[in-house]
Amino acid sequence: MIKAVLFDLDGTLLPIDQEKFVYRYVPMLTAKMEPHGLDKKKLGETLWGSVFLAAKNDGSCTNEELIWNYFADVFGKDVVKLKPLFEEFYATEFDTAKDVAGRQPLAPELISWLKGRNVKIILATNPVFPKVATDIRIRWAGLDPGDFDYCTVYENSRFAKPNPEYYAELLRMHGLTAGECIMIGNDVNEDIIPTAKLGIRSYLVTDCLINRDGKDFSDVPSGTFADMVGYLKDLLEN
Repeated sequence: MIKAVLFDLDGTLLPIDQEKFVYRYVPMLTAKMEPHGLDKKKLGETLWGSVFLAAKNDGSCTNEELIWNYFADVFGKDVVKLKPLFEEFYATEFDTAKDVAGRQPLAPELISWLKGRNVKIILATNPVFPKVATDIRIRWAGLDPGDFDYCTVYENSRFAKPNPEYYAELLRMHGLTAGECIMIGNDVNEDIIPTAKLGIRSYLVTDCLINRDGKDFSDVPSGTFADMVGYLKDLLEN
């Protein structure tokens, strides 16, 4: 029996080209921070590095702590004083990057339908962004943070994709077994392979498919977002 549906955000609930998104928002952030002593190129490289570092987090600290410790190693310990400026950027200017995102009209309808079922709705988006940035991207999708029973952000997570421990932590936190969950995502390496290692079933949404290594996913249910809606409704109603 399915007790929880886990959704990826970027490329799943929110149609978006990850590369275009990164090249849209990173220059905005680095330009804002350059007057405060952070070299644009170095900051861009550090932002990328923090994503890979979070993927290796061993659970000894939150991703927020890990990333800011890394920033301190790169720019010096006083960089933490700029944290409010980063948060201000995400709360204000970051929203203009929504012009590279699309809108999946079936997403709000599906979430509304799920609310009428006895299942937890968990936003399992890679927790390398602060809550403020995640909340904004949720709204780009035509949804509200309150639509979800839980959202992973860098403040509340000690692991990140594609580490299977990211998903294992969610199971422990919500008292779930692998067989009681389904993961809906668009990235083979981040959403499908790690959940399979834990025995969590999944559905691969192919509208914004990411399959960097060209892996065979023929044994995984897959299709468009509309196909997934039908699959999920059949699964929960039967």
